[in-house]
Amino acid sequence: MKFFFSIYIIITSYLYYQIQKEKTLEESISDGKIIYQDFCVQCHLGSGEGVAGTFPPLNKSDYLLKNIDKSIYSIKFGLKGKIIVNEIEYDGIMLNQGLDNEEIADVMNYIINSWENNLKIKITEKRVSQVIK
Repeated sequence: MKFFFSIYIIITSYLYYQIQKEKTLEESISDGKIIYQDFCVQCHLGSGEGVAGTFPPLNKSDYLLKNIDKSIYSIKFGLKGKIIVNEIEYDGIMLNQGLDNEEIADVMNYIINSWENNLKIKITEKRVSQVIK
């Protein structure tokens, strides 16, 4: 009986560790690329250039790179109203995509570390959870 209990504890501990293990930045970026392809590419296009005056760029976006938490908010809750990105005004609507905090962190990590963006910071699920309405 002690043997089976010991095995149970070892397996439970291992599974708990695997669940709690935080992704590396590279893993998050890789997962974020898939999310970007599923949810973002239709408007912001494959290389993040967007469509001037309609869909703001994500590549080399002054708004995105200087307003990380506002950008997280936009993905998490949607965005409506005027914003200025690289000196161009955008006044559209971005709907909430229904992503969870981990998915938002992953797609943010992909965006801020792709194309010509190179922030070299890691957005965590915890940081996303702290952005509230």
